[in-house]
Amino acid sequence: MKRLTEKKIWIDLEEPKAPIMFAQMIQWFQNEGAQLLITARDFDSTYKILDDLQIPYTAVGKHGGDTIEGKMQAYIERLQGLFDVVVPFKPDFFVTFGSVEGPRLSMGLGIPSIGFSDEPRSYFVSKQLFPFIDKVITPKCIPLKDYLNIYAHPDKFIRYNGIDEIAWLSHYTPNPKVLEKFNLKRGQFVLIRSEPAFADYFLNKLKPEETLINQFFPEIYEKHPEMTYFLLVRSDKQEKWLREQLSTYTTHSNIIITQYLPHIVDLCFYSALVISGGGTIVRESSLLNVPSIEFFPGKTAPQEIFLVENGFPMHHIRNPNEIVKKALEILDNGPEINRFSNNFKEKINHFENPCQICFDYVITHFS
Repeated sequence: MKRLTEKKIWIDLEEPKAPIMFAQMIQWFQNEGAQLLITARDFDSTYKILDDLQIPYTAVGKHGGDTIEGKMQAYIERLQGLFDVVVPFKPDFFVTFGSVEGPRLSMGLGIPSIGFSDEPRSYFVSKQLFPFIDKVITPKCIPLKDYLNIYAHPDKFIRYNGIDEIAWLSHYTPNPKVLEKFNLKRGQFVLIRSEPAFADYFLNKLKPEETLINQFFPEIYEKHPEMTYFLLVRSDKQEKWLREQLSTYTTHSNIIITQYLPHIVDLCFYSALVISGGGTIVRESSLLNVPSIEFFPGKTAPQEIFLVENGFPMHHIRNPNEIVKKALEILDNGPEINRFSNNFKEKINHFENPCQICFDYVITHFS
């Protein structure tokens, strides 16, 4: 017997990580007979990922950009847009990763809700999420005080042993066809991801169009020009700025500057090295046993500490010269034996899957 027959679940996906994380859980809900309304925000590559995953969705709103005023305007407009599609749907339950507008609406309409939070550094988002969401799933490695310091109530939290990226990597199987698609050889290319310079915890650290990639990439390329390099940026502004900064390199066929790469997890798995200014990709790659360097300019996040303490190949390096040094050491040594096997699953399976926790909570709610 299907346990969610005649139940309506609204799911809000507001950033690229969310559809990747929720794809399997969406299938679980459907298998249990639930009717789903999936809303999504136009931000970064969210829509492209949803399209690639063939997940149907209703487009509502956009990211507010790099100013407080823009973020507030986008919030107001998206709240109205969600109201117009959610009210007629009449959901029985609301699930989100960390939407701001969704919990406000679900609370106002009396819809039971659950969400995720692995980024208390995102101060403004967190302060708007915690008062309105009923339950929040958070990694145990992030100190509870980091949430309590922004006025979250301790009774709302469901804590688990792991990090968010385990949600999709626990059932991931590498697909070597990605190498044919991009004309690559395993271990012969590097992924480099820019910082989320427009995130609220990044405001005033960098200009929205800037990235530190131009400070360390040239030296790495000069030492290893035989590699293919994917420079993955987050906006039109970043792409334009980086192309200008690296104008002497952009004509090289083995340097690809782009805002989107399909099959990104497969590309991470078969890469020689992943370097990123934000957490998700390097956490993914580290869990896949890929050497990973994060250059986020702030404190080392608890998730990265968790990875290091559990023996995953994660390095947090802020100085461009040290990034070059570590990257060249990794590329000079080449991939370790058995790097491209499925051995990574043995480690991952020791930890909890947060989406399984979420799914079980929703099922229990209707029991």
